[in-house]
Amino acid sequence: MDPLVTLIGALMLVISIMLSPLSSRLGMPVLLIFLVVGMIMGEDGPGGILFDDFELAFLIANLALGVILLDGGMRTRAETFRVGLRPALVLASVGVFLTASGAGLVAWWVFDMHWLTALLIGAIISSTDAAAVFSLLQGRGLHLNERVSATLEIESGSNDPMAIFLTLMLVTMIEAGGTSEGWMALMMLVKQFGIGGAVGVAGGFIVVELANRVRLTPSLYPLLVVAAGIMVFSGTNALGGSGFLAIYLAGVVVGNRPVRMMPMILQVHDGLAWLAQLCLFLMLGLLVTPSELLPLAGGGLVLALALIFLIRPLTVMATLWPFGFNRRELGFISWVGLRGAVPIVLALFPIIAGLPEAQLIFHVAFFIVLVSLVVQGTTMAPLARKLTPSRKFIKIH
Repeated sequence: MDPLVTLIGALMLVISIMLSPLSSRLGMPVLLIFLVVGMIMGEDGPGGILFDDFELAFLIANLALGVILLDGGMRTRAETFRVGLRPALVLASVGVFLTASGAGLVAWWVFDMHWLTALLIGAIISSTDAAAVFSLLQGRGLHLNERVSATLEIESGSNDPMAIFLTLMLVTMIEAGGTSEGWMALMMLVKQFGIGGAVGVAGGFIVVELANRVRLTPSLYPLLVVAAGIMVFSGTNALGGSGFLAIYLAGVVVGNRPVRMMPMILQVHDGLAWLAQLCLFLMLGLLVTPSELLPLAGGGLVLALALIFLIRPLTVMATLWPFGFNRRELGFISWVGLRGAVPIVLALFPIIAGLPEAQLIFHVAFFIVLVSLVVQGTTMAPLARKLTPSRKFIKIH
């Protein structure tokens, strides 16, 4: 391996870590800093690094998201499922479908493309991102009331199966010339949720048993948990289920059971999750060509703003009104519909499948993520203060 490659990689990590304090000072998401550093080091920036291995990027991104979701699951209390499971699941299923449909309609109008391609863009950007949501909620000193935090955490950890299902279905339909078997599509959805949920919960209990029964050097317990979590993730994907949902649920089980050396496990996993986010967003920044974002900036901005100010709020109100949320709670949940790594990773599916407009789809998804992190990420804490005069809802340190 060229020593220059490892030198540049280490330099990017050091620069990103050193710049991370700017997040709190400037009020911007730290993930945005990582993304921008990757773009600066890419082929259009001073770094001049040409990285276009999409299959390697897809593999790394999936592993990184698995580690992030495992850590997020272990920090989700079981009590949150009691108050937030039903609204979160409705938002993670029906809400994702409505978001994809609305975003697809706007994309069709803005970019004047085939309706299937427009719907594919809608599906790719339809889910909120666990990495972005966990990072902002945990990193801004926000302590939400139990129901709001539970809904946001469970939604961001469980809405990937629907987005993946819609993306794969539409990629298949475009490859087949617009036809698709409805029964097969439904079976794919059931497998994503069913296998992902079952294997995730079962895998979590197995990980707990392994950690409690095997005597190891203390520092090996965190590695056992992350390795077993990746096994759950990969095994679920091999069975046709949602690995993202499975590893998140496995993390929830592990985090809510008595496990030997749990404080050390959580401490190490916090570092692993940050490393995964760093590598993930730096790599995604390298993948994009900023000059190719400029021609679609106008249409992309219209789609991004429609998603933030119209589609997400309408979806939240349509799906959560039966659960008794008040206006302030609905407003905050609408605003924390952050897009992050998941839409960019899903945008790799059309590239790997070799679809004609795959590059356009990828750059549109990337642009939407940038706008979401800038607009929603930088204003979340100020908006929380404005929406929440009562400490019953939120407290900011």
